[in-house]
Amino acid sequence: MNGSVSIVIATRDRCRLLERTLDALAGQTWPPDRLEIVVADNHSTDATRDVVQRAAARSNGIRVHYLFVAEPGKSHAVNAALQIARGDLIAMTDDDVEADPGWIAALSRAVEETDADFVAGRIRPIWEIDPPSWISPAVYGALAVPDNGDVRLPINDESTPIMPIGANMAVRATTVARLGGLRTDLGKLAGTLRTGEDHEFFLRMIRAGCRGVYEPTAVVGHVVPAERLVRTYCRRWLYQNGCDVARIERVHARVPFLFGVPRYLWRAAASDMAASARAVIKRDEARRFASSVRMLWFAGYLREAWFSATPRAKTTFKLVTHSVRGR
Repeated sequence: MNGSVSIVIATRDRCRLLERTLDALAGQTWPPDRLEIVVADNHSTDATRDVVQRAAARSNGIRVHYLFVAEPGKSHAVNAALQIARGDLIAMTDDDVEADPGWIAALSRAVEETDADFVAGRIRPIWEIDPPSWISPAVYGALAVPDNGDVRLPINDESTPIMPIGANMAVRATTVARLGGLRTDLGKLAGTLRTGEDHEFFLRMIRAGCRGVYEPTAVVGHVVPAERLVRTYCRRWLYQNGCDVARIERVHARVPFLFGVPRYLWRAAASDMAASARAVIKRDEARRFASSVRMLWFAGYLREAWFSATPRAKTTFKLVTHSVRGR
């Protein structure tokens, strides 16, 4: 794809990390006159605005836009940024990510060569401290650092084990215009571990007939802070994610159900129980933890599926002019 690209970043009170993110983006090999960055500040109280303004002054010709989004929630911030993004391709990343210099070029090349509607890139961890022995790739999803290997792969249905996430993905602007933005009852909210907005958007694209691709050369590093490298965080995240996925699948799932839960999840839960028992016998700490938190994920799914009557919230994709200000 030889058109223009918009990079969308939602942020809140992480100006030091954001500064590193913006510095990395300023070094992209993509032509600066065909690149813009839209930073949606979700009511930060730190120096985020100043950081963005300084980045704009040294951006090497890249247009940098700042939005103040008062409505709390990452999805509200992303949707506001999508409303003003003008690129043919919308690249999404986070405020704690450092993109390789060829990141945008790789995303664009993947779209051009495969005619895909969306791209999932490769994410590598930037460990703040050495990861503990109980951490394994099986729980990297809780840390938002999935690495799906070095081979380009198609993503054509929901059974594909690779799903684009907001730290490293790109979507054609025409696809966003057709499908709308992120669901605002999902996604990060201060004080919670709420998730699922990326998953729901991915399922919506698949249901609409969109085709995707995993592009291993579109690489970013994602900071994994020390406070996430504790068992409590991973357990809480997986449980909350189980609840969120159940809420999503209440609308999107097209598989056989048993007692209000997809049948394949019952099989997966039985497998995890067996794996946990084997790991205990073999004293394999990493596998034991991974299987135990997968069972906790299933518990979250069951709770939402059986005991919650929360209706689906509508996707908010309308720019609220009194709470979004551009600079």
